[in-house]
Amino acid sequence: MELTEIQRKFVVHWGEMGSMWGVNRTVSQIHALLFAHGKPMHAEELSETLGVARSNISNSLKELQAWNLVRITHILGDRRDYFETSVDVWELFRTVVRERKEREFDPTIRVLRELVSSPDFQKEPADAQDRIRSTMELMDKLATWADEMLRLSPGTLDKVLTLGASVQKFVRGDTAPAASAGKGEDPDAHHASLPMI
Repeated sequence: MELTEIQRKFVVHWGEMGSMWGVNRTVSQIHALLFAHGKPMHAEELSETLGVARSNISNSLKELQAWNLVRITHILGDRRDYFETSVDVWELFRTVVRERKEREFDPTIRVLRELVSSPDFQKEPADAQDRIRSTMELMDKLATWADEMLRLSPGTLDKVLTLGASVQKFVRGDTAPAASAGKGEDPDAHHASLPMI
């Protein structure tokens, strides 16, 4: 498959961003290609399009399946496995948040709870106890918030994020239009238009 210049730039950039997020570049590029193309592709086509070894494609597809970001589908008359991803950005967002929460957040919260409930915890200096408790409480709140956000429909989630931007403006006291920023006002005021997530 021949990529357009827009598709090529999207796929390359998504691979670079994936690396910054701790995700293998090929994994990110495959996901970006499937998303941008919007149609199922087989492994050989992915390999040829991205110029990546077939074994790398195979391993990357397994990782994407483990993250629930790619699923196998079949085409009538073709025995090969085809791979597709959701083309709904909200569904992808929810999948990534849910998977990262389960893999990273939840285990950390479990460890923090174990530490706090351990009889040895009381032997730690009071300030260390406070820091560990504070960390656990913050992570608990963020996990609860994430669970609540995952229960919302995409339309409601969009409204919540938009509302978050309005709340942020209110809290920051930013009532002036963004165009006036830079004239002796708060240099961070332009951030008020960004969603608070």
